[in-house]
Amino acid sequence: MSNRLPLVAAVYLGSFVALLDVSIVNVALPTIQQALNTDFGGLQWVVDAYTLCLSAFMLSSGLIGDRYGRKRSWLAGVGIFVAGSLICAVAPNLAVLLAGRVVQGVAGSLLIPGALSILTQAFPDPRERAGVIGGWASFAAISLVVGPVLGGILVETVGWQSIFLINLPLGLVTIVLGALSIGETAHPEHAHLDLVGLALSIVWLGALTFGLISAGENGWGDARTIVALVAGVTGLAAFLAFEARTPRPMLPLGLFGDVRFAVANVASFSLGFASYSSVFFFSMFLQQVQGWSPTQTGLRMAPAFIVQIVLSPWIGRLSARFGHSALMTLGYAGIGVSMLGMCWAGASTPYAFLCLLFVVNGIGNSLAIPTGSAAAMSYAPRERSGMVSAVINATRQSGLAIGIALLGALMSMRATSLLAGYLGDAGVANADAAARAAVSRHDFATDAAIGESGVRELFATAYAGGFHAAMLTAAIVAFLTAALLITVLAPAEARMARAGKQQA
Repeated sequence: MSNRLPLVAAVYLGSFVALLDVSIVNVALPTIQQALNTDFGGLQWVVDAYTLCLSAFMLSSGLIGDRYGRKRSWLAGVGIFVAGSLICAVAPNLAVLLAGRVVQGVAGSLLIPGALSILTQAFPDPRERAGVIGGWASFAAISLVVGPVLGGILVETVGWQSIFLINLPLGLVTIVLGALSIGETAHPEHAHLDLVGLALSIVWLGALTFGLISAGENGWGDARTIVALVAGVTGLAAFLAFEARTPRPMLPLGLFGDVRFAVANVASFSLGFASYSSVFFFSMFLQQVQGWSPTQTGLRMAPAFIVQIVLSPWIGRLSARFGHSALMTLGYAGIGVSMLGMCWAGASTPYAFLCLLFVVNGIGNSLAIPTGSAAAMSYAPRERSGMVSAVINATRQSGLAIGIALLGALMSMRATSLLAGYLGDAGVANADAAARAAVSRHDFATDAAIGESGVRELFATAYAGGFHAAMLTAAIVAFLTAALLITVLAPAEARMARAGKQQA
């Protein structure tokens, strides 16, 4: 292990840079909304432009690593990510910012699966590999701790652009470390760039995300919403049909013939949908409902990520002793409990209660994230490590993109509906239009007797109600996933273990 420390440091730092931009951006969103004069849908796209490209390109990126060299593609990812960060930092408007986020997403699709693939190649021993993947998850959690706190400080003292500029020095250090320490590996016989599959994956995921965000802004009956959702579902069907028929697909559906691998990917999608997306909603709730500053918000969210740092290194040992399914089930149950508890949070909820829920959420993630990744990697041939890593991360990022879009739509629609009712009861004319302006654009101007301050107070209550709708949905998804793991994955693991003993 000691002679591979520079390699581990490079890979950990690369993942840190890619994941830092997820957590650090969430805290800055209200500031970005004011600076660039965008609406709630625009904020969703600031997150989803990154995660959508991350998930859509990830399958092809894994194949690129397998075919052209894992080191070469990973280093290219770091360089492209630095370039995308620079575009974001100089963005004068939302369109340029989203373009930079797209570049970052494409680069992240090379970085994140590349990390697991490089570690899998460098650590062939399963026990040793489980430990180093647990350390990788722990270091990734550090980015989630540092991101909100550092982001809050930078936004308040330097400006929102600085949250992207910080990636430049970190990226350059990562490139130097990686170039000196990582050995090149490739399995070109297992890789083929599937351009049609890539195009279809971008179409279906992009259309579905657009449709869900549009639903939150314009309603489910809006023509653009309906067209986008139909295009998304049709595109998904076409993607799966093409991948099943093409001789060298970027998504080998045969891997899903192993029920363990299939369930692990369903769980990965749920993790992105229910847990990863929650950082977006926690940040918005703490700032918009409870009124905390970006720095205060980052500090209050930190316990969830500190717990992950402490527990993640121990997960490899626990997984070897108790099995993947047991830890994953406990993890998703913990995530569900924390999300359900958030349904009672409001403007005056004491932080002690929220802190407890953040800790429970952190424990759940500590159990679910490294165990799920290690499980998926162990359910497929080692020479397919790039592909398997890409699949498990792509499903997780797809869950995040769709979670931000769908849960955001539910939150926006519920908050708008509640606020319209409150304003109507207060005698505000055009209550529906005023509610949409407040929730979507934070426009609280009104000629009503309650004044702008009265609208803001009602807005906080309505926004909390929208937050509750999103958290309840996330909790249901987490609990259903825990049930799937205990009823399907656990028996499948037991059967495979018995079969292995019989063969031995």
